[in-house]
Amino acid sequence: MPRETMDREIRDLKDEIVLLGSMVEKNIADAMVSLKNRDVQLAREVLHRDQQVNQKRFDIETATLLVIATQQPMAHDLRLLAAILEVAGELERIGDYAKGNAKITTLLENDVLEAPILELEAMSDKAGSMMHRSVQAFVKEDEYTARALPEEDNLVDDMYKSIYRQLVECMIRKPATIDHTNYLMWAAHNLERTADRVSNICERIIFVVTGELTEVASNDDEMS
Repeated sequence: MPRETMDREIRDLKDEIVLLGSMVEKNIADAMVSLKNRDVQLAREVLHRDQQVNQKRFDIETATLLVIATQQPMAHDLRLLAAILEVAGELERIGDYAKGNAKITTLLENDVLEAPILELEAMSDKAGSMMHRSVQAFVKEDEYTARALPEEDNLVDDMYKSIYRQLVECMIRKPATIDHTNYLMWAAHNLERTADRVSNICERIIFVVTGELTEVASNDDEMS
């Protein structure tokens, strides 16, 4: 395959990763809006769009495997194509967390929420921002951002701990809220896991640039 053809196909695959990332980012945001407002219709839209996220991931995998199988890329190109497969999977999994939060909205439709909803919203915004920047860093092969972003996971972890404590206190104070408060704990957990998967994407960026498979760690990870 001529070099220019390989470059074009890789650019096309990167564009598809950006598109997949934007689809997932919208679902993260809309799932949070649906939860905040108990907007079941919006939650159902997120659930429907998750099927499109899944299909986009499969389409990217198919196109990437076709290039690998037919063109025998070497060195940097092969690392990049392998990383595209991994990143597409990570984004699809993050989409599953957004889908999970949309499902929680449907379970809480008629409940009056006893929840730190503004903190949940801030956590969602932060996790979505981290994911967006990790996708941009992947496309640009930006090693600096890939090494810096996982540090922000510490802030998301702190948000999660604060929300968790508040929800436990709510359970103790008002036992009748235990069921719906437990659902909100899962919503916070889904957002915490979203930020964790950003670190996985960052590891793949470093792999593409350096050829080194390394685990990037937040301060919390380094202390554990």
